[in-house]
Amino acid sequence: MNYPALAAGRATIFMDHTSEKPLVVQMIQKDVRDMAAAAARKGQIVISDPDAVIELFDIYPANEWMAMETEHETPQMLFGNFWLEGELCILFADTNMGKSLLAVQLADSITRGEPIAPFTLGAEASPVLYIDFELTGKQFEQRYTDGQNRYHFASEFYRGEYNQFNRASSHYQKLDKYVIEALTRGIKRTDARVLIIDNITCLRNGTESAGAALLLMKELKKLKTRHGLSILVLAHTPKRNPRLPLSRNDLQGSKMLINFCDSAFAMGESHSMPGQRYLKQIKQRSTAETYGADNVCLAQLERHNGFLKFVFTGNDCEKNHLRDTSRQERERMNREAKRLSDEGLSQRQVAERLGMSAGNVNRMLKSHL
Repeated sequence: MNYPALAAGRATIFMDHTSEKPLVVQMIQKDVRDMAAAAARKGQIVISDPDAVIELFDIYPANEWMAMETEHETPQMLFGNFWLEGELCILFADTNMGKSLLAVQLADSITRGEPIAPFTLGAEASPVLYIDFELTGKQFEQRYTDGQNRYHFASEFYRGEYNQFNRASSHYQKLDKYVIEALTRGIKRTDARVLIIDNITCLRNGTESAGAALLLMKELKKLKTRHGLSILVLAHTPKRNPRLPLSRNDLQGSKMLINFCDSAFAMGESHSMPGQRYLKQIKQRSTAETYGADNVCLAQLERHNGFLKFVFTGNDCEKNHLRDTSRQERERMNREAKRLSDEGLSQRQVAERLGMSAGNVNRMLKSHL
């Protein structure tokens, strides 16, 4: 760049009468800003000078956004319409439903580039980092060994386990910051394009509060954007009424987690077909709802050559797999709702005590008027 007063042997510094900064400094800053703006249009990140103001929002004309995004490839499916490339997705289910088994099956599918039938896998085979807070190494090994066969995963399937003897976390005021930094190092070490975390409650305490949930999702989203990741996070459901359809209200902790993820799906238990599970879409931004209440995906566990996995057997309406309520049971619940209400509990408190919706409690109590 050819700036005035920079020629060899010249010591004069030109000043702008309207500013205290030398003109040459202003010109350099302008060029830095221009380069940063040009790089931003290409989706690059440029670190500008420390005095520059970093805006909270990237603002461009809508048509310019459209033109910039045409240069980016369309996200491919990782697990049909349930989970797409570049998404922060949540899979939640009750304890012992098999969500960890499905997550490992997904990791195996993505590292091999082989789809789980009947779902589409449009992305190429890529490295996966699976952070396992649930099982020990021995438990993991036993799960994928049937006595004769030990399953062989793809070489780019990396599993991480919490090191209980690591004391470095004591130097951090917040454990979640330490975990995010450790995840970053793991991603760089493995060159992972996909991150699976089993499960979310181990990342941060207090996800039941809206503020904590928001901070957690912001950290994961920054991690996703900075490293170009697809992220799947596993979560639990609290004790729920098996007579009611699965919904976003069944995610343990704050609903803020659902609000800030890109997609979410849940696993439920079939009460009409013992041993069967079903998957249901709960939230989607980039695809249509394919597997809603009228078209859940049925699955059963099978072991093949040491590998325990779900085999998907068809589709059905969710209502056919919810627990049926007999007349005798309904009458008992009706009496219990009346008793709790007479004790002074609110309708919401009665609903929580009985594992029912507030609407159902309201209808029950009206029948006694």
